[in-house]
Amino acid sequence: MAYRIRHISVRFALILAMAAILPLVAYGVVSLLSLQRGTRESIVAGNQNVATRAAEEIRRYIATNAEILKSVAAHLKNTDLAPWQQDRVLKDHVIDFREFKEITLFGPSGEVAATSRIGQPRVEVLTKHAVAFDGIEMSPIRIDRDGLPTALFSIPLTRLNKGDGWLVGEFSLEEMWKMVDRIRLGEHGYALVVAPDGTLLAHGDPDKKALVAQSRNMSGQHPLVPAAGGAAANADRGESRWREYVDDMGREQLAVATAVPPLEWTLIVEQPTDEAYGGAMALRRLLIVAASLALLVMIGAGLLFGRRFIDPIFRLQRATQAVAEGHLETRVTITSADEFGKLGDAFNSMADRLIQLTESIKRQERQAMFGRLAAGLFHDLNHPIQNIGNNARLLLRSDVDPEWRQDIHRIIEQNLAILKRFMDDIRNIAKPKPIERFAVDVNGSVAEIVDSMRADGERAGVTVDGRYAPDRLCIQGDRFALDRVYRNLVTNAIQATEAGGRVLVTTERAGAHVLITVADTGAGIPPERLPAIFDDFVTTKRRGLGLGLAISKQIVEQLDGTITVESQVGRGTSFTLRFPARDDLSAQAAAS
Repeated sequence: MAYRIRHISVRFALILAMAAILPLVAYGVVSLLSLQRGTRESIVAGNQNVATRAAEEIRRYIATNAEILKSVAAHLKNTDLAPWQQDRVLKDHVIDFREFKEITLFGPSGEVAATSRIGQPRVEVLTKHAVAFDGIEMSPIRIDRDGLPTALFSIPLTRLNKGDGWLVGEFSLEEMWKMVDRIRLGEHGYALVVAPDGTLLAHGDPDKKALVAQSRNMSGQHPLVPAAGGAAANADRGESRWREYVDDMGREQLAVATAVPPLEWTLIVEQPTDEAYGGAMALRRLLIVAASLALLVMIGAGLLFGRRFIDPIFRLQRATQAVAEGHLETRVTITSADEFGKLGDAFNSMADRLIQLTESIKRQERQAMFGRLAAGLFHDLNHPIQNIGNNARLLLRSDVDPEWRQDIHRIIEQNLAILKRFMDDIRNIAKPKPIERFAVDVNGSVAEIVDSMRADGERAGVTVDGRYAPDRLCIQGDRFALDRVYRNLVTNAIQATEAGGRVLVTTERAGAHVLITVADTGAGIPPERLPAIFDDFVTTKRRGLGLGLAISKQIVEQLDGTITVESQVGRGTSFTLRFPARDDLSAQAAAS
C-alpha cells in the first residue's frame, strides 16, 4: 500500500513537472542545439578569419621580398654597369636585406655574370617545379645546412645590349616560421603551412617541428591536406574548408584551412575542440544544470504539493481498509471545505450507518437463531418429554399390571437416553470431547448400522442396502463415534428420500484410503446451500437444530478423515467418508 501511495505521489509530481517544465525543457533543448550550431559557426568563422589574416601576412611577406628582388632586377636591367659594379649592387642588397642569403645574376647561357657570394655561387637557374606569380618564379622550399627553410626566386630579365639573363636570389623563410609560431588559438591551437604536393613547410607546434625537418608529406594524414592545393579554387565555389577530426594523439581537433595565394600553399589553423568550444560547453553545462535544478525543484514542489493534495485520498483509503478489516469505529478527519471534506463527511456518515445496520443485522440474526433454536428444541424435545410424561402418569395408575409396568419403564428409559444424547450433542458442539482410537473393521461396523436401520427405512417406504468391499478394511477410529456418524448419515438419507426410494451404503479401498459412501435417491440439496451444510445449526429440514452433520464432521476430522458431499436436485445426494487405511496385521487382528 505504501508503495502505491508513493507511486501515486511520484506520478502526480511528474505530471505537474512535465506540464510546467516540459515546454521549457523543449525550448531549452532547441536553444542548446541552436547555441551549439551558432557557436560552432561563430568559432569556425573566427578561426577562418585568423587563418585568412595569417595567410595574407605570409603572402605580403613573400610578395614584399619578391618586390625587393624585382627592384634589384630593374636596377641591373636598365643600367649599363660593369661586372664589379653589379657585384657591388648584389652584395649591398644582401647586406641591406638579410632575408636574402645570396643573389646571383646569370647570363644568357647560364654563366655567372655577377654574384653577392664570395666564391662559387650555390644557386642555379630554375628549370622545373617552379611556381610563377607576378613575373617571378619561386622554387619549392628546401631546408639548408643550418636547418632553416629557404627558397629560390628567379626573375628573367633583358639587359641592354647584353641579351637575356636571370636574376636568382636565395630567400630565407625563417621569418615565415616565426610568423607561423606566433599564430596561436587559445593555449593549444597552432598553425601549419602545407605545400601543394602535401609537404609540411611550417608547424607552430614545438612538438611537431621535427616533421618539417623530415619534409613530412601530410597527404592522407590530415583531412584538409588533400584539398590544400585546391583551397583557393574551392573558395569561389563556397566549399567548406573546415573539419573536426581526431589527430594521431587521440585528441579531437577543429581545423580551418585557407589558401595562401598565389603560391598555392595552404595555411591550416587547428585547435582542440574542447578548448575551441570550451566557453559554449561551459554555458551549455550551466544551462543543463540550471534546467535540471529547476526540474528537481519542480518535482520536489510537485511531491510536496501532490502529497498534501492527495493526502485526503490516502486517509480515506486507510479508513476504508480499516473498515474492511472490521474496525467499524474508524473515522476520517478532513478539515478542508472542498469536495474532499464533503467526501470525508460522507464516509463518516456511511460508517455510522454501517454500524447501525450491523447492529440491526446482529439483532435479527440473534432473534432468528433464538427462534430456530427454540423451534428445534421444541421439535426434538417435545416428543420424548411427552412420552416420558404420559408413561409416568400410567405408572401412577394402580390397575397397570407388572408386565405393562416393565414396558412403560423401558419406554421411559429409551426417551431419557434420547434426551441425554441430545444434550450431549449440544455440549459436543461447544466443547468436543476427545475420541479414543482403536482398530475398527469398517465392513463389520457399517453392516451393523445398515442392518439396524432397515426397519426405519421400511417404516418410511425406503430400501436401505449395503455393498461392501470383498477384502477386510481396517481404519483407526472410535467404533461408537463412527456408528453415530453412520447412523446420522443414513437417518438423513432416509428422511430426504421419498417412499419407493433407496439408500445405498458402500465401502471400498482407494489407494491408501478407505471410502465409505452413503447415497440416496432423494430430492437433493440446492447448490447454494452445499457450502454451509456442515455448519452448526444449519439444516435442510423444516425442523431440528441442524447439529447432526456438524457433529459428524467434527468426529471424522478428529479421526484424520474427511467428509464430502455431492448432490443434484431431484436425483439424490451422496456423502463420502475418507479415512487412512491400516494394513498392519496387528491392527487387523485387533479389529477382528
